[in-house]
Amino acid sequence: MVKTTTERSLRFFQRLAYSPGEIARVRQFVRPTGTTLILPYDQFIEHDCRHLEAESDAGNPDTILELAVEGKYNAVAIHYGIAKRYWSRFSGKVPLILKISGKTGFPPQDRPLSVYTACVEDAVKLGAVAVGYTMYYGSPRETEDLPQLTEVRRECERFGLPLIVWAYPRGEAVDKKGGRDTSYALESAARMAMEMGAAIIKSNLPAAAPAGFTENKEVPKYYRDVEAHLMSMEPRAAMLERAKRVVKAAQGVPILFSGGSEKGDGDLLEKAKICVEGGCFGFIFGRNMWKRPKAKALEITEKLCQLLDE
Repeated sequence: MVKTTTERSLRFFQRLAYSPGEIARVRQFVRPTGTTLILPYDQFIEHDCRHLEAESDAGNPDTILELAVEGKYNAVAIHYGIAKRYWSRFSGKVPLILKISGKTGFPPQDRPLSVYTACVEDAVKLGAVAVGYTMYYGSPRETEDLPQLTEVRRECERFGLPLIVWAYPRGEAVDKKGGRDTSYALESAARMAMEMGAAIIKSNLPAAAPAGFTENKEVPKYYRDVEAHLMSMEPRAAMLERAKRVVKAAQGVPILFSGGSEKGDGDLLEKAKICVEGGCFGFIFGRNMWKRPKAKALEITEKLCQLLDE
């Protein structure tokens, strides 16, 4: 039986229970194939103003929003000030995901906490299609982080807004157990985001663990064995298996893979292809897009769209 367009567009949301409000808003930022391409621009809070060195006019929110419109992105993810002062002029052209938590780069990175920069009601008033929240999995401050996330989840449910959790392993305990980019850390963070009630999860694609990981007694034996197996595989096959494992850890909650640090065109597109093969819901690529010259960013964007729509 041939699936209808509606069934295809919601294929990542049919396995689990989503509220009518969540589904109504999800429809506004999915492609006909059921995937999505989101342009995040929250990095000037997280990384200070270092991105001003880009070849593009990266500091200008209008430039980024114009890229989102011209590139036919399915949504932008931005903080309140840009949403209020800039995005409002683009309303109706590209959907808004309001990021409501963040952290600057000045406090110690071994005890991170992403605090409120806005509230769920702000997202409702602005007409956002979803809310974004950063959860620092494994941080010593999770006793503050998780109750805060619970409050956000309850408010999202009250208003029928999808909650997108940036599932980021961070902190001194994570560093002692191999670091934030391992399959161990990222699979565990994705699972925690699912357990906390995320509607969608943003994750990095895991990388090979650092030297000494498989002998690190701080790491559970299961993950030492998993890593040993992955490291024995051909590099592309291992990367694909890492992507699949993150998707599996979320148990049906859709996964958005981020772009991470800046990459060359070939590396970025190969990574994107692997993420699609791994079963992701879509991409949330930020500085890998808007730090490129506009023409190049649009060229890469078109190729990403082709990958998602194949």
